[in-house]
Amino acid sequence: QVQLVESGGGLVQAGGSLRLSCVASGGTIYSMGWFRQAPGKEREFVAVISWSGEDIRYADSVKGRFTISRDNAKNTVYLQMNRVKHEDTAVYRCAVGNDLSRVATHYDYWGQGTQVTVSS
Repeated sequence: QVQLVESGGGLVQAGGSLRLSCVASGGTIYSMGWFRQAPGKEREFVAVISWSGEDIRYADSVKGRFTISRDNAKNTVYLQMNRVKHEDTAVYRCAVGNDLSRVATHYDYWGQGTQVTVSS
């Protein structure tokens, strides 16, 4: 049973930066993704990274601003968020899957989430 714990969320001004972390334990980790959900909206794919770190996918809405990376020695995946916008406000959750899917139902394990709030 894989367990995921996110951290790093908080309040940030528009244009600022924030780094989220997700620590995994309890199993073999393959691809790791980040999703987000804002109040009243559907869960949205943000980014995903393969086990090797060589294959990465981003949502168009964050491409060029967010960077996903991982440290397998620490079983940790990061999401560096730069030039954040008000519309980035959401609960961010990491997830473990077996491929580089953008579809939430393809992921087997999920963290509880961390709130990111971007002030104008």
